[in-house]
Amino acid sequence: MDYLATPSGAGPWPGVVMVHELFGLNDDIRGKTDRLADTGYLALAVDLFDRRSPIRCLVTAFRQLSAGKGPIVEIIDAGRRGLAERDDCTGKVGVIGFCMGGGFALVAAARGFDAAAINYGFLPKDLEGTLRGACPIVGSYGGADFSLRGVAARLDKTLTGLAVPHEIKEYPGASHAFMTETKPPLPLGALMRVSFDPAATADSWRRIDDFFDAHLRG
Repeated sequence: MDYLATPSGAGPWPGVVMVHELFGLNDDIRGKTDRLADTGYLALAVDLFDRRSPIRCLVTAFRQLSAGKGPIVEIIDAGRRGLAERDDCTGKVGVIGFCMGGGFALVAAARGFDAAAINYGFLPKDLEGTLRGACPIVGSYGGADFSLRGVAARLDKTLTGLAVPHEIKEYPGASHAFMTETKPPLPLGALMRVSFDPAATADSWRRIDDFFDAHLRG
C-alpha cells in the first residue's frame, strides 16, 4: 500500500515520489519518506510490489528495470501525476530511489520529473537512450559495493555526454545500501553485503537536500 507523508503547516509544497529498494516498502522507507516531509516535501512512497513477497517480485522487477519499461515504471509515472495534480502540490515533482528503486528512479528521470536522486541504483540496459532528455540528477554510490563496481563513473560519463545537469559521488569504503539503517532481511542483506555508513549517509542526504532545494523549490 502506498504511503503519503505531508509536511506540517500550509502548502502548497513540491512533491517527491519515493521508490523503495528490493526489500519492499518497509519501515525504513517510510522513515525516509517522513524525513522528506519534515523538510517540506509532499512525499509519496509507491508500493511496487503491492504487498506481495519481494522474493517473488524480484525477477520480474529487474527485467523491467533492464528494459526501462513495464508496470513498475507506470506505477512511478502515476505517482508523479497524482502528486502534481493535488491542490497542495506546487506542480514540481522529484523522484528518489534506493538500490533497485534507485535504478527505477533513474529510468523515471526522463519521464516528466523535475529532479532525481539516485542512491546506489542499478543501470538500465540502454543507459544513454533512457537518460536522453533527463531532469537534473544527483547520485550516491559506495566504493566498496561489489555489485555496482564502476557504475558511478559510467553514469557520470553518460550524463556528461548528454549534457544533463548532475552530481555523482562515490564514497570510498561504503558498501551497497549504505543508507539503510535497519538491518535488511536475510538472505538478501547477506548476499548484498549491506552495511549502514553514518558518515556517507549524512553527506548523501545533505547533497540530496541541497539538490532538491535548488531544482524543486528554486
